Amino acid sequence: MDNHKIVWGIIGCGDVTEKKSGPAFNIVENSRLLAVMRRDSAKAADYAHRHQVPLWYSNADDLLNNSELNAVYVATPPSSHLEYAISALRKGKAVYVEKPVTLNSTEALTLLESVKDTGGKLVVAHYRRQLPLFLKIKELIEKGEIGAIRTVQLRLWQSRSPALVTKGAGDWRTNPAVSGGGYFFDLAPHQLDLMLYFFGMPVSYHGFSVIQDDDNTVADHTTGTILFKNQLVFTGSWSFNVARENQADSCEIVGSLGRITFSIFGNSVVVNTAAGEKELVFDHPENIQLPMISQTVDYFMDRAPNPSSIEEALVLMRIIDEFSKIR
Repeated sequence: MDNHKIVWGIIGCGDVTEKKSGPAFNIVENSRLLAVMRRDSAKAADYAHRHQVPLWYSNADDLLNNSELNAVYVATPPSSHLEYAISALRKGKAVYVEKPVTLNSTEALTLLESVKDTGGKLVVAHYRRQLPLFLKIKELIEKGEIGAIRTVQLRLWQSRSPALVTKGAGDWRTNPAVSGGGYFFDLAPHQLDLMLYFFGMPVSYHGFSVIQDDDNTVADHTTGTILFKNQLVFTGSWSFNVARENQADSCEIVGSLGRITFSIFGNSVVVNTAAGEKELVFDHPENIQLPMISQTVDYFMDRAPNPSSIEEALVLMRIIDEFSKIR
């Protein structure tokens, strides 16, 4: 994209855009947020007023038809990601789309084909890839700090009202027609994408989901295993029906010379080797998506590679589809 500045429009200015992402578009160099869209015109106008955004719309087509915009951030629930992303690509606009990228892998493949057909650019908002904490973990792995990686054990156990879910988000996350599934679809993409980022493409994977509580209409427990190259085995367990005192958020990477332990939704990492134990603590940016948005802007301006591609997201969605099969 041969432009001096990336001029953004946001489709879906809900909770995730208030602090995590929205303000970053005006902070990143060579980036400016010009317009926002929300179907509720009063809420769209309020958001624009509070965040000093010049234009607001209540119709996505009106925003997409604005020729001043050359990039669009799709921040709606997953059920409309595919439609809005393809529409933006066909209008010649670059796209930054929230996770999960689509409802399922079939839609993700359709989106990949649209990217190829239009020759457009698309980045998936797997923003933890660019946070200093996870860049450090990747560095430790690649430098062999804990030797050859043997196994990765991940647990995310939450109560029926997960504290990790964005507040004020309503019940759409437990409506499969809107979210793709339950809380697993909302939270696991962060975790599983990091596994792909750390260890590359999988050799194989399998898993399943169950509904343990009859009051639930979506799966509340998921388990899955991924085999990566060099016989590295990942095992994940997700439960959204435990008592609060049993909640867990942990990932342990075990190597031949030690282990790395961290929380994917936390801000520290503990490294254990024969030399002893050390803890590294990181301060996340106030606008936590800012590093990823900065890399995305550079990619859109042909100054950097794609920081999170639709090709990788398609593999991720295939893993999620496999793990989500109800048994």
